[in-house]
Amino acid sequence: MPGRTLPTFTLAEVESHTSKKSCFVTVGKNVYDVTDFLDSHPGGPELVLEYAGKDIGAILKDEASHAHTEAAYEVLADSHVGFLASGNAKAKPANGANGHAAVDGAGADGTWVHPRTGMSCEEDLSKDTDINSDYKTHKFLDLSRPLFPQVWLGGFSKDFYLEQVHRPRHYKGGQSAPLFGNFLEPLTKTPWWLIPICWLPPVAYGLHVSSEGLTVGGEVFCFAVGLFLWTIIEYFMHRFLFHLDGYLPDNRVGLTLHFTLHGIHHYLPMDKYRLVMPPTLFLALATPFWKLAHTVIFWDWHVATAVYCGGIFGYICYDLTHYFLHHQNLPLWWKQLKKFHLEHHFLDYELGFGVTSPFWDYVFGTEFASKSKSI
Repeated sequence: MPGRTLPTFTLAEVESHTSKKSCFVTVGKNVYDVTDFLDSHPGGPELVLEYAGKDIGAILKDEASHAHTEAAYEVLADSHVGFLASGNAKAKPANGANGHAAVDGAGADGTWVHPRTGMSCEEDLSKDTDINSDYKTHKFLDLSRPLFPQVWLGGFSKDFYLEQVHRPRHYKGGQSAPLFGNFLEPLTKTPWWLIPICWLPPVAYGLHVSSEGLTVGGEVFCFAVGLFLWTIIEYFMHRFLFHLDGYLPDNRVGLTLHFTLHGIHHYLPMDKYRLVMPPTLFLALATPFWKLAHTVIFWDWHVATAVYCGGIFGYICYDLTHYFLHHQNLPLWWKQLKKFHLEHHFLDYELGFGVTSPFWDYVFGTEFASKSKSI
């Protein structure tokens, strides 16, 4: 099932398709090419052409005229060709010169909607997705079936996969959608409290051991250095490992690895049990850093251990912060951080890579510009 990336049309472009040779209609921000359906319409093609270039959302639900059945919506789903841009903006392809969607779009009620994600505000991340409608419209993943084999066997192009996986969905009140659908399923879920239980004791033990060769002040300094280094590692891992998007190989191996590592979080960002890193995966990532720390700081094992413990503590703070940014009402001084991170999900996944702090985004120019239409 090869995928495609859908373009964005101006209203003027849609209104230019009003003939039997090319007939477009809209429902909200979605654009449909119903040319092939004209002769099959039960009321004749003239009734469809009467609404050519216009929004047909109201007439579809008009009981006085004819309340359309589910079959009509299935025809529309099969005819979906793109999205409607707002105002008089020049039409841009969903994958422009930089591979990104146009920034503006118009929702069914006239509110601003981001065409890449289909969302306008933070609250949209928590609105339950209509599973059947979503699959019919986007032809991506069926949330009622295991996701891993669908990605592996889907035959999606990279552009289509990235466009869809960064269009967030919300599964049945925030529950976990099936990933494998078998005995492996429990291994894919990690509650937030498992992170401090697993990693705080090793950090405490490491600090105890390193204290044997360091003064209190020296150990605090080394720990702080490790904590600072973690903030850089966090930024670069999120930006260049988790979001290796443009450099992914255009094949099922690359796309499936991306989906398993981080894509599923952008696809289902409010899933409480696939938000923090499973301990086995973190152990695999942390082990090379242990070797690296003791190779770089070769002159003092105790210093290297204290720095490493500071880095691991930074990771613990990162995973807990990430969870609370998604699922808790935060104190005032954290609200801006929450807004910053959730904009990464519903506005632009190629900006806002800092989770515990936006500091490195400002350093490297990946912060969000001020947007009047964001939350």
